[in-house]
Amino acid sequence: MHDENATPAPDDSAEGQTSSDGHSRRTVLRTAGLAGAGLGLGAFTGGTAHADAPQGATAEAAEAPAPQGETMVGVPFERRSTVRVGIVGLGNRGGSMIDLFLAIPGVKVVALCDPVKDKTARAAKKVTDAGQPAPATYTKSDHDFENLCKRGDVDFVYVATPWDWHFDMAKSAMLNGKHVGVECPIALQLDQLWELVDLSERTRRHCMQLENCCYGKNEMRVLRMAHAGKFGDLLHGAGAYNHDLRGLMFDPDYYEGPWRRLWHTRLRGDLYPNHGFGPVSNYMDINRGDRVTHISSFGTPALGLAEYRKANMPAGDPSWKETYIESDRTISLVQTAKGRVIRLEHDVSTPHPYSRINSLGGTKGVFEDYPSRIYIEPDHTNDEWGDFSKYATEFDHWLWKEHSNPPGGHGGMDYIMIFRLMQTMQLGLVPDFDVYDAATWTSPVPLSHLSIKAKGAPQPIPDFTRGLWKKARPGVDSEKPQA
Repeated sequence: MHDENATPAPDDSAEGQTSSDGHSRRTVLRTAGLAGAGLGLGAFTGGTAHADAPQGATAEAAEAPAPQGETMVGVPFERRSTVRVGIVGLGNRGGSMIDLFLAIPGVKVVALCDPVKDKTARAAKKVTDAGQPAPATYTKSDHDFENLCKRGDVDFVYVATPWDWHFDMAKSAMLNGKHVGVECPIALQLDQLWELVDLSERTRRHCMQLENCCYGKNEMRVLRMAHAGKFGDLLHGAGAYNHDLRGLMFDPDYYEGPWRRLWHTRLRGDLYPNHGFGPVSNYMDINRGDRVTHISSFGTPALGLAEYRKANMPAGDPSWKETYIESDRTISLVQTAKGRVIRLEHDVSTPHPYSRINSLGGTKGVFEDYPSRIYIEPDHTNDEWGDFSKYATEFDHWLWKEHSNPPGGHGGMDYIMIFRLMQTMQLGLVPDFDVYDAATWTSPVPLSHLSIKAKGAPQPIPDFTRGLWKKARPGVDSEKPQA
């Protein structure tokens, strides 16, 4: 999650022991193993062919598999006065997010896990400096997170590790009776997304996509305006993760190895759709009255990282062994059941200012971000953009009115998100977002890859709610709790 005015910050922790060449040996072995296991089309789709797919393309059928448990739609947390948190991954992202957990009343950080011991020690000191008891620490092996998840005094597991580990860690947390929140993407394959949905239903534990950008001040204001009908009938929206990460991806210390860059050697699609997809999905009540049905994606040639390497990396650097296939810019069009269109973009390999686009249009007008501007009837005329700030008093969300200057980076949205999540756990409320949203927001990762391979052919997006999307229900546009 990144704010355009913030210093660039990592999207995940980069755990692992650093080798002499500056790369994380643990992460390199893990990612190399995944590549060697054959992460082809079958792996990314669960291997299910779709009857309408073009020859040579595979996509999981839109029909949902039989449920293994009751739905988690509308299921509240168990009420608890104190939320006990275990954190897995204490690199740049996890090591900063711990500050936000510690800033929330009624939240205790009781356990920490990262194989890099000095990171764990620094995080543990933050806990004791905040006046809390020293947390238990897990630093013995790559899989020591499993022991953290087995603890009886952890209510919620927060995962901020390289992407390769997200699925395994979310699975371990739920199987051990813990609610879990995972940095994006929550998983990388469709069969994994379905497995997380099934596990959430079977274990009765919530599994949530964090770092979703849904709690920004602008995003929440637009959401409330949309629900108030200010844009009329909604027609289209757009979201993106366009962020020049070239320097960071080639910095061996920032990501502690090449794990993030290596994904550009494996997939051609949208590696990071959640930042743009989450907010627009909320505007359109996806999984709450509408659903996304198909995605068509197109990608440019992959030139940016190779050009940056040529200009900046010395001969003999390990990156010279890499061949990049990830499209420098991926553009996807997503169709909804109501006929609306969502445009998604992803570009971290070329020079450009940061933008999540964050646009919404309807029969009465349009909002566009970066910079924020609005044009809706009857408020604006003569083809001149209006001042979006004038809608703050009426439409800013109660969370932003109560926390007008929240701590943390990215404009404070990280804190607002964590505060609200912890609040729903403390009060025993239904969470604002759930495993069905997590799976939906992440599904463009494998499906955009498939669509690009099939020259833009539409790929069906599964209905992870198994038909319950037709029912309206609350989401991030929440009412202030009466507690």
